[in-house]
Amino acid sequence: MDIKLILEFLVILGALAMGARAGGVGLGLWGAVGLLVLVLGFGIAPASIPGEVLLIVLTVIMAASAMEVAGGIDFLVRVAEKIIRSNPKQVTIVAPLVTYGFTFAAGTGHIVYPLLPVIYEVAYENGIRPERPMAVATIASQQAITASPVSAATAAMIGLLAAHHIGLVQILIICVPSTLLAVLISAFVQLHVGKELKDDPEYQRLLASGKLHPPGKTSGATPPPLKNGAKSSAFIFLAGVSLVVLAGIFPVLRTVDASSAKPTVLSMPIAIAIVMLAVAAVILTVTKAPVEEVPKCKTCQSGVTAIIGILGLAWLGDTFINANRETIIGGLSSMAKAAPWTFAIGLFLASMLLYSQAATTRALMPLGLSLGIPAPFLIGMFPAVNGYFFIPNYGTLIAAMQFDRTHTTHIGKYLLNHSFMLPGLVSTIGGVSIGLLIASFMPR
Repeated sequence: MDIKLILEFLVILGALAMGARAGGVGLGLWGAVGLLVLVLGFGIAPASIPGEVLLIVLTVIMAASAMEVAGGIDFLVRVAEKIIRSNPKQVTIVAPLVTYGFTFAAGTGHIVYPLLPVIYEVAYENGIRPERPMAVATIASQQAITASPVSAATAAMIGLLAAHHIGLVQILIICVPSTLLAVLISAFVQLHVGKELKDDPEYQRLLASGKLHPPGKTSGATPPPLKNGAKSSAFIFLAGVSLVVLAGIFPVLRTVDASSAKPTVLSMPIAIAIVMLAVAAVILTVTKAPVEEVPKCKTCQSGVTAIIGILGLAWLGDTFINANRETIIGGLSSMAKAAPWTFAIGLFLASMLLYSQAATTRALMPLGLSLGIPAPFLIGMFPAVNGYFFIPNYGTLIAAMQFDRTHTTHIGKYLLNHSFMLPGLVSTIGGVSIGLLIASFMPR
């Protein structure tokens, strides 16, 4: 390994450190700063922009943002709340399945925020330690990202694997059962986490001080009425998601001029982009939602953050790898051939730093392909990009701790012994293990 490669790698680490410190779009912007240093300081030609990935993310975000403005996300949250409240004694099992399902459909983990107080209330009303469902439900919303047909991370995988004749269908076949089973296993493990509330000294102290009331009905406020187009927007969006999945399963649905001698089959990125932009237009037309509110909503803002992150970090990573391909590939190929699963460790560690499944996927999965790891195995390792629970400073984790007034969902004395570590590790290791097992039965 020469000094030039080491210096270039230090530039990448420096960009990641500054980006992590800045947070939000800063992560992607500092990735661009690192790219500038590589180009001007080391004379490296920049790699190609990950255009197809950015196209999918942008168009899906438009559809989801239109749904949010029309009230569709509020409607989905109401449905989720009803499901959770209808099975109060089993909240530790039901809550993660609900957050998984709704993240799977919406393509974003941010849908979990309004569900967290509901999960807390249901658990506490029934004398269940809130940490159990709160932690695993939050982790489940992350795991579902790598199974969702319309998430930014899946978009990155579709774009990368298209040239290898691997598409959405194979991703869903491997990742849906692997992540869902792993979440279920984690939920059953959570049933035995921590002391019961009656035996928890911190909870008893809060109860004695009057800061908490004994378990009982804590809610009852009538929620505000839904917008007129809320249900319609949700159904239109879900119909679009269904169409995307069907287009992946049946290529004839994206075949143009099928009667000609040389019919054209649209690639999945193009098909997803067309469907999702049309979905956004239909939602806004049918519901008469204010178009000017779309760029201002939380979903759109989060999407722009994701796009900037993917652009800056993926561009930086691709440029570094392309410039040092022989050294990097040569040094890692023997390890990858002997034990391909070890690449999942790299994905996990990278996701801890990048705080984005999509950015991690776009930055490292091309390296896995270059190492000769079969595409189905890379899909099996896909859940490993969910590692940003490890350091508990991500938004959904912090929100879960804040909503738990019993303080059972917490960060431990040693930082890493927090409430999300066990369900996070069980879900991630389980997801990768089951995914690799399923992948081993698929053609390579």
